[in-house]
Amino acid sequence: MPDQAMTPGPAAQQKIDTSVPHSARIWNYWLGGKDNYPVDEEAGDAYTAVFPGIVTIARSSRAFLRRNITYLVSEAGIRQFLDVGTGLPTADNTHQVAQRIAPEARIVYVDNDPMVLAHAHALLYSTPEGVTAYVDANVTDPDRILAEAAKTLDLSKPTALILSNILGHVATHDQALSIVTRLMDALPSGSYLSINDGSRGIDPVFEQAQDAYNESGAVPYNLRTVDEITAYFDGLELVDPGVVSVPLWRPESTSPAPEQIGEHGGLARKP
Repeated sequence: MPDQAMTPGPAAQQKIDTSVPHSARIWNYWLGGKDNYPVDEEAGDAYTAVFPGIVTIARSSRAFLRRNITYLVSEAGIRQFLDVGTGLPTADNTHQVAQRIAPEARIVYVDNDPMVLAHAHALLYSTPEGVTAYVDANVTDPDRILAEAAKTLDLSKPTALILSNILGHVATHDQALSIVTRLMDALPSGSYLSINDGSRGIDPVFEQAQDAYNESGAVPYNLRTVDEITAYFDGLELVDPGVVSVPLWRPESTSPAPEQIGEHGGLARKP
């Protein structure tokens, strides 16, 4: 039997609100998933009517994450992953990519959305050699995240921290930066940080659509400048090509040539 673990928390008891659009479900809709409601499809369609490029951003973000994980397993030798803000399961989740290459890889997912929690078992399928676990915790509570992750991961060994499109949900950049710092401070030398987030200053139409979404009553997602995203990696050793628009990060193919979009990310090693 696969080695599985789950740590439910207060969010497990919360009712899933289907009357208000939710970013994780909208993101799932844009990725072609089925774990969403009419209210999410309506919000997603309204967004794409203003900015059709959001679908490209969503899919480019997932492809960036896949390439990051492939590098981490194949080239950096990482076997432990802490994926915070995992969202709803789609194709090429962290454990699937990592365990295809290294079946013994151990993955802890962290989220606090009740619908994500309800789908946790879809994430928990692991290879017999590895582990896939789920922690119910908020990104704004790094101490709980670390305490729960330590039940599955050996945090004295190099670990990859993944923060994919989650830090934009933190109200201020200073708070987001403090969360990254707290989590990385707890990991040893040789660990890695992978971050990608929506970026401001690249595409005015994207910014207009996101600002309108934030004013709709849904949970806001704050775009950051490229300099703000780059600041998350201060003190770390960036893997080439550094912090770039995600299609430009080690593209698998250069035909057609990848184009810059309003989503930036990078991968860096803790010295």
